[in-house]
Amino acid sequence: MKECVRTHPWHETRAFSSAVKVTGGTLVFLAGMTPVDEQRRLVGPGNFDQQVEQVWENMRLVVEKAGGTLADVVTMTVFLTDLGHGNRFIELRRQTFGRDFPASALIGINQLAMPGMLIEIQAIAAIP
Repeated sequence: MKECVRTHPWHETRAFSSAVKVTGGTLVFLAGMTPVDEQRRLVGPGNFDQQVEQVWENMRLVVEKAGGTLADVVTMTVFLTDLGHGNRFIELRRQTFGRDFPASALIGINQLAMPGMLIEIQAIAAIP
């Protein structure tokens, strides 16, 4: 169903795949996931790790409600307000996805929808 494609050795060190080949299954398109809780309160102001964990949790909730798991995420676009967090994000992505990395893009931007947000992730999952 899902095959990660890596064309260069350094892809492993950066915790991403060049592409993910999907056969069969249902595609689920996730809106931009932000570090907010159920009451739309910002989680972890100024704490990048806490914000990433909240984004993973929000993604997990959506994908599970659609019938899958985070392992079904095949691509993600990551928006950071400070590209200085890029290497830390790679470490956190590795912890979350192991070696089955989604195809990814990392984009630096000036700000996100809520003051204090450091990260937002838009993603697609392919659920068997």
